[in-house]
Amino acid sequence: MEIKLNKYYSYSLKELPKGCQYCVKGKKLVIFITGLCPRNCYFCPLSELKYQKDVIFANERPVNGFGDIEQEANLMQAEGASFTGGDPLTKIDRTTDYIKQLKQKFGKRFHIHLYTSLNLVNPENLKQLAESGLDEIRFHLDLDNQKLWPNLNLAKDYPWEIGVEIPIIPGKEKELTELIDFIQDKVGFLNLNELELSDSPVSKLNQLGFQPINQLSYAVKESLELGLKLLKYVSEKNYPLKVHLCTVKLKDAVQLTERIKREAQKAKLPFDLVDKEGLLTRGALYLPELTPSFSYQEQLKKANAPILLDKLFQIQQKIKSKLNLEQVYIDKNKYRLLLSKSNIIKNKKYFKSLNLNPAIVTEYPTYDQLEVEIDFL
Repeated sequence: MEIKLNKYYSYSLKELPKGCQYCVKGKKLVIFITGLCPRNCYFCPLSELKYQKDVIFANERPVNGFGDIEQEANLMQAEGASFTGGDPLTKIDRTTDYIKQLKQKFGKRFHIHLYTSLNLVNPENLKQLAESGLDEIRFHLDLDNQKLWPNLNLAKDYPWEIGVEIPIIPGKEKELTELIDFIQDKVGFLNLNELELSDSPVSKLNQLGFQPINQLSYAVKESLELGLKLLKYVSEKNYPLKVHLCTVKLKDAVQLTERIKREAQKAKLPFDLVDKEGLLTRGALYLPELTPSFSYQEQLKKANAPILLDKLFQIQQKIKSKLNLEQVYIDKNKYRLLLSKSNIIKNKKYFKSLNLNPAIVTEYPTYDQLEVEIDFL
């Protein structure tokens, strides 16, 4: 049987799992509930900021309470959420509390799925998750140790969708086929993720000799090929599983891009230019002490917010009065002023006379507003 590429640049047997159907359309809010985890996987892609740290993010937004999650969900017009980590079960009360609040705020149809290992799976934790309203649970099984695999059966007592999601690790064909044989009559779907290299010092893939498919990709050589072989194995065995081989290209070119497009519609300011990928082009005025440079992110973290915001307010009022401009916005996250590209170009000499650094910026519409291009005038 020939396995064909679908319109999402991935491969599948039968329909995509419900959670994936939302993801490929950019409709899922990613809630990183904690970096704490009982496992120590050598392929873990988490950054030092998150690895084994009890931090919370909603997409790129740091979370200090449910209000931050709600704000991010509204910004991207989310129709569902995925809970990930670390392992969400290390903070089971926090996880179930946020699931309940999401359901209460956005309704029962707001689809929520969660990723967890089997290490913390027990009847009590599963009962809490089910009662909170979780729609779909995805288990990460340890390929090198089958001791906890039977814990998978505990999830059958609840009316949610059950799946297994694992990376496709080259050289592990035997272990992966054994896993498929074990789960084929116990879960509804299997997600196979094309393995990715990571810049994170936590990941050991580079040290273990795994190589990218080319200089422009983080996808690991031979991972996709093994995944296709596993799809064929499931098909030939006539197992009832729904199987989705999720590629690196899907995550980058589809899932992220679709989410960015949705977010751009809510995040854009009246003068922002939005391209087909959802990136924003705008004018920006930077203070000399906080102009993007090598240490820009560190400078932002150390910034004295009250003093800088007061300074920006004074400059904003001066610009509005002098140039008769209404649309000059204070960016409270990056301590800069935002206005239209045309007004930046037209008035660049005046802005420089105020000891400001004018620039045309193209950036993501996300909380971190990651810059793609900065052109100082």
